[in-house]
Amino acid sequence: MPDGEKIYSFELSNEKGMKVQIINYGATVTSLQIPLENGKLVDVVLGFDNLDAYLQSYNLPSAPYFGTTVGRYAGRINKGIFTLNDKKFQLAGNNNGNTLHGGNIGFGKKVWFVTAFTQGKNPSITFSLLSENLDENFPGELHADLTYTLTEENELQLEYNATTTEDTVINLTHHSYFNLNGHDSTVLDQEMFVNSDKILETDDENIPSGKFTNLANHAFDFSSPKNCPAVIDNSFVVESKNEIAATLLSTKNNLQLNVYTDQPSVHVYVGGNCFDILKGKENAAYHPSSGICFETQNFPDAPNHAHFPNSVLKKGEQYHQKTVYQFQTINYKL
Repeated sequence: MPDGEKIYSFELSNEKGMKVQIINYGATVTSLQIPLENGKLVDVVLGFDNLDAYLQSYNLPSAPYFGTTVGRYAGRINKGIFTLNDKKFQLAGNNNGNTLHGGNIGFGKKVWFVTAFTQGKNPSITFSLLSENLDENFPGELHADLTYTLTEENELQLEYNATTTEDTVINLTHHSYFNLNGHDSTVLDQEMFVNSDKILETDDENIPSGKFTNLANHAFDFSSPKNCPAVIDNSFVVESKNEIAATLLSTKNNLQLNVYTDQPSVHVYVGGNCFDILKGKENAAYHPSSGICFETQNFPDAPNHAHFPNSVLKKGEQYHQKTVYQFQTINYKL
C-alpha cells in the first residue's frame, strides 16, 4: 500500500480442482478458476494482476469495483441523505450527488484482516473489518466479518456478519464480474435467468422511486433464460429465499453458475469498462460487456423508503446474510 502496509493473497482450493484467490485489500476475489469437463481451468471473474491496478481503478471515471466487498451501504442512497432515530445524516455525494457503494472510501478500499481459516475439505477464510463511528459519516462503530468457504460441491459461499455500537444502516454485497467463457471474452453469448417478476422502478440517476415495475412483457423479463443484455443496472426483487435467484449459462464451456441468496434483491449489472486505461489480468483488454455482476443485497436507498425491507442494524443485534455462487458442468450433448 502507499503507506507501506503489506497486502496478502490467499488461495482456497477443493479436491475437484476449483480455486479462488482473495486479497485482504477490500476482501477482494481476484481469481476464480473452475474445472471444465475437459480438465482445463477457466478463470470466470474479472480482475487485475497487481495491487497497484486495484488502487488505480478507483480513480477511473466510474470505478469498476472488480471482485470487491461493498459497504457500508451497497447501491445508491438518494442525495446521500437518510434519517435515523430522528437524526439526519449527510454522506458523501460520490455519484452525481448521490452516495454509491459506501461513499468515497467504502469497504472495498479498506484493508481487512484475516481472523480465522480452516483447511482440509470445504476450506474457509474469514476477513474482518472495523469501521469506526462516523466512517464516511455512517453512525456507529461497525464490526464486520466475511467468511469465504469453498465447498466440494464447487460452491463459493459468502457469509457476512456484523454488529454495531449504535443504530446504523447496512447493506453489504459482493461485486465480482462473472464470465463463464473466461474473463477475457464477452458475456453477450451467455444466457441469464433471474427468478423475479419485478424490478425496482428508478429515475434517470438510478435512484428508486419506491415503486416496482412488473416484468411481464418487459425487456428485462429473464424468468425464461435468454442472452445477457449489453446494458443493465437494475435491482430484481427476489421473493423466494430457498430457490435459485439467478443463473448464468455458457454453452461454450458447458458451465452454469447458480446464485442463491437470503437477501431481498439481486442487482444485475453489465458494465465495468476500464476506459482503455487499465489492462485486466493476463493483459486482457476489458470492455463494457466483459462481465456480469449478481449483487445480492437489500434494496438501494432502503433507508429512505419505509415500505422497503429493513436496512437498520440496531445496537445489540446482528446483521447476517449469506450468498452462494454454485458452479455446475452441464452436458448439452445428451
